[in-house]
Amino acid sequence: MTTELDNAGIEKAYARWAPVYDLVFDAVMATGRREGVAAAERCGPRILDVGAGTGLEFECFSPASEVTAVDLSEAMLRRAQARVRERRLSAVRGVLVMDATRLAFPDAVFDAVLLPYVLTTVPDPDATLDEAMRVVRPGGEIVLVNHVGAETGPLAKIEAWLARRTRDIGWRPEFPWARIGDWIESRPQAHLLERRALSPMGLFTLVRIARRAATNGGG
Repeated sequence: MTTELDNAGIEKAYARWAPVYDLVFDAVMATGRREGVAAAERCGPRILDVGAGTGLEFECFSPASEVTAVDLSEAMLRRAQARVRERRLSAVRGVLVMDATRLAFPDAVFDAVLLPYVLTTVPDPDATLDEAMRVVRPGGEIVLVNHVGAETGPLAKIEAWLARRTRDIGWRPEFPWARIGDWIESRPQAHLLERRALSPMGLFTLVRIARRAATNGGG
């Protein structure tokens, strides 16, 4: 059983999360944010940060980067904008309310698309990845940091149980690797570069996906 999410429910959930999000999630997700930013910056300066939330990763970016940040939640982005102003984070060039499945950018304009802890919070992960692939340049990368659910065993059962109870808080814990792996295999232009477990205790995974140059088969 999968947890069904929708944009209206997500916006409502993260409006509630916004005041306390940093307090709850900053420390446990800090390693993933640093690693994700570092991987994205190795691709070049033009970075799209999808699902930026309150901007917890903004301070990880080098001043040489040119970051555009988007999120569906206006309440979360108000805090992100305040962070940029108060801490004078020059790398962040724009903070925009936007649906990850309908990005308002031309094709192939970013060196990297960073999705920090996003795929478990969107209604359509495949459409989100498709849009990320569309706006990243050939040779660029999609960088994911996400919880990847257990395939079998007691933890898989716990995650399935949690899945039935977490819709109202805006995320799905039962997210298997197949959701990402099957997407990669079905897109000729996608190439898996790296899949690496992160601390704490391998709870999160860093994934790097390159966009191949166009071929006769498309992409």
